[in-house]
Amino acid sequence: MNPSRLTTHWLRALWLPTLFVPVFAAAPVSGQSASVGADIVSRYVWRGTDFGESLSVQPALTFGLGGLEVGAWGSYSISASGADANENDLWATYTINASNGASIAFTVTDYYFPAPGAEEGFSYTNSHTLELAVGFTGPESFPISLYGGMMARNDPDNSVYLEASLPVSAFESVDVGLVAGMVAGASGFYGTDGAAVVNLGVSASKALEITDSFAPPVSVSYIFNPDADRAFLVFGLSVAP
Repeated sequence: MNPSRLTTHWLRALWLPTLFVPVFAAAPVSGQSASVGADIVSRYVWRGTDFGESLSVQPALTFGLGGLEVGAWGSYSISASGADANENDLWATYTINASNGASIAFTVTDYYFPAPGAEEGFSYTNSHTLELAVGFTGPESFPISLYGGMMARNDPDNSVYLEASLPVSAFESVDVGLVAGMVAGASGFYGTDGAAVVNLGVSASKALEITDSFAPPVSVSYIFNPDADRAFLVFGLSVAP
């Protein structure tokens, strides 16, 4: 749910796809972009929770125009037993950049889980959970990232998730990052009885040089969820044209 809420009674779960039409149907203009890619991960662990308990493939499609980006992201287990955790999200982000290199981003994400045999399909509003989020990324002199998101539809707890991450520059040729995330209160969505730390981790990534022109990044992340008392070691491979 690759990467933050206000109030959304006026939002509908299926409005996000309409963003693609007016923004990108016109002729190409300066600042317009499109990208495709996919991650292959040994486990899909999101905010300290394992979804599917199996290797997963995670395709992504993104369109950008100026500070606006819209896209689709999914995660699909290669195991039939993990198919209930399959995911197909739509999202939109608007980013404002400051002159010192800092930025703030506002994001709406529509989470949809296309479980096989589900009684309600994509067109049912109750099949969708909305999150409103805001993220801050500091300048190069202080590159901390802060994220806050609130579930605003199909979550009676209106669960709030808060996260801070920081890159570590002490390692040559390997990108290392630290992350800490918590849920702000009792949440059935996250499975917490109250405020709890659910996501502590360290990740390392490096380009895998296969040819001079093809060097996909590989990563390994150690993730610990203190609230659930579970730890994960996850390998990932990213592929993009």
